[in-house]
Amino acid sequence: MYIYETGIPLVDGDYGGMHAATNVLLLAPPLSHAEHLAYRIASPRSGEWTVALSTDERAADVVGAFRKLGADRNRLGVIDAVTKGSVPTVRDTSKVKFVTSPLDLTSMGIKFSRMVEDMWKEGAMTDPEGPMPPPVRFCLNSVSTILMYAQLEVTFRFLHVITNRVKKLEGVGVYILNSESFDRRTVSTIKQLMSMVIEVRTDEGRVAADHDFRVIGIHGRTTPWIRYFYSDGVVTIEE
Repeated sequence: MYIYETGIPLVDGDYGGMHAATNVLLLAPPLSHAEHLAYRIASPRSGEWTVALSTDERAADVVGAFRKLGADRNRLGVIDAVTKGSVPTVRDTSKVKFVTSPLDLTSMGIKFSRMVEDMWKEGAMTDPEGPMPPPVRFCLNSVSTILMYAQLEVTFRFLHVITNRVKKLEGVGVYILNSESFDRRTVSTIKQLMSMVIEVRTDEGRVAADHDFRVIGIHGRTTPWIRYFYSDGVVTIEE
């Protein structure tokens, strides 16, 4: 089974990374820079591909964030649910697809499937050929925004489809959810679709760029709290 490195030293070293067909809920409070932690985990390594679905940031900003992490631009695809609302004439490219709004879940699903299909075709033609099926990472920033536009039941059905596709692709998916904006029922419902949870906590006594997280359910275990720092668009994780 393919193993995905996460960029988290403890997880990659002591826990052996993440297995293929894993979906991860990143449960984080506001202003914790959770998207940059998610981008770090979802950034494609050599021979891999990444699809980022953004309901919060424009495609250019998402690409810029991944580029700061050293991601190969040609290995990154973005589905942008932000830009078309203000620029209706914007057109799709091979690596950037646009949907009208975070409520256009049907188009998101279709464009995700098409983008992955294109990546698989490119992966099959690489020389030397990489692992098959080509490893694909997926990042959704964020579930919170979709829940602002769609009811929980609708959001659940959409995520059920996407998480199942990630499993069938033998990929890894990371889904961001604001831990302070939704009730327990909503959080519990979304958790049902996930293989594990990354839980972020903040401490008012520390600086704003300093946070902790732990991974719950990785190979049946829970990691200790891990410190991370945010600076200039990049998250650094304590060894």
